[in-house]
Amino acid sequence: MSAPLLEVENLRIAFRGANGLPVEVVRGLSFALGRERLGIVGESGSGKSMTGRALLRLVPRPGEVAADRLRFDGIDLLALPERRMRRLRGARISMVMQDPKFSLNPVMTVGEQIGEALRGQGRLSRREVGSRVRAMLESVRIHDPDRVARLYPHEISGGMGQRVMIAMMLIPEPDLLIADEPTSALDVSVQRQVLGLIDDLVRRRGMGLILISHDLDLVASYCDRILVMRGGEAVEECRADALGEAKHPYTRALLAAVPRLDETRDELPVLERRS
Repeated sequence: MSAPLLEVENLRIAFRGANGLPVEVVRGLSFALGRERLGIVGESGSGKSMTGRALLRLVPRPGEVAADRLRFDGIDLLALPERRMRRLRGARISMVMQDPKFSLNPVMTVGEQIGEALRGQGRLSRREVGSRVRAMLESVRIHDPDRVARLYPHEISGGMGQRVMIAMMLIPEPDLLIADEPTSALDVSVQRQVLGLIDDLVRRRGMGLILISHDLDLVASYCDRILVMRGGEAVEECRADALGEAKHPYTRALLAAVPRLDETRDELPVLERRS
């Protein structure tokens, strides 16, 4: 059996509170990932996004990250010098942030920004960069890539902005893609289309995927496994196709809180909060 692409053991992320004492937002999280699709779900504040940022060592100061093991393809991420970590980000591990369109640089064209993601991959001519940018835009189903490459972020729609960010993250052909609520600002029909693009590219390129979301049904449709987080901890892990059979009370409560088209309940259940 091949070694996992990503190994996370006892990951802890803490910030100093007003009293100077550490407050942990991720507490002892452990999981492994191969070249497969893992969904991480849970409420806001459960530690999902912080987990994704920790994998890229992007937790903002004064955040503190510790783990017994945090390895990517055999590389100790916590011990890696920052210069080598910068070469790893984007090239081998990419992350699509929440509301990705607003992560685009407003004073650079779409083509310039996607091409910039190719830096560090050897000396490529302008023609080679332009050709790869055009091909990447076509792969995310932008049908007029040359015109779109000349546009600025404010000139494209939300759905196209999502595609551009996905193209930017995938053009270096990373081994791992972390997608943090990549469709949160889109309507349902566009959500499915954008996730379909990610799923197709991940399958064809044999990548690992971590899809972070609040939407259990959506994650279950696109992932192989699901990790459920609450209060910074993993409370349950299951196969995506067995989500409906989840046993943990918190997971059952999340499922019960999802409205259905054939809804007959007068009120949706409300999750109880910890004190």
